[in-house]
Amino acid sequence: MSEKIEVKRDSSRAQKNSGRGKTQKGDAILGSFLYDIKESMESFTLSKRVWAKVCTDAYTANSKIPALKIVLGRGNSKIRLWVVEDSVFQQMREAWDVEN
Repeated sequence: MSEKIEVKRDSSRAQKNSGRGKTQKGDAILGSFLYDIKESMESFTLSKRVWAKVCTDAYTANSKIPALKIVLGRGNSKIRLWVVEDSVFQQMREAWDVEN
């Protein structure tokens, strides 16, 4: 797994023990976001249970914004996707529109 590579690529801060501890949940923190990284060669199934865990971990981590980074593929042909709540996406879109 290249979780450490992804964390470094994002310039984020890795959580100790990849979030398996009692206090540092999630895989990494990037600004206001606490996120988990899911990697797969071909596909990843997003479920309410997976998203609920990301949200619970983010809330536990001083009310961070939950996010999920999905990395599909291998080697130099990886697709990287981010999953955030609709309200967060709308805020990001509005900020983008103002800047561009």
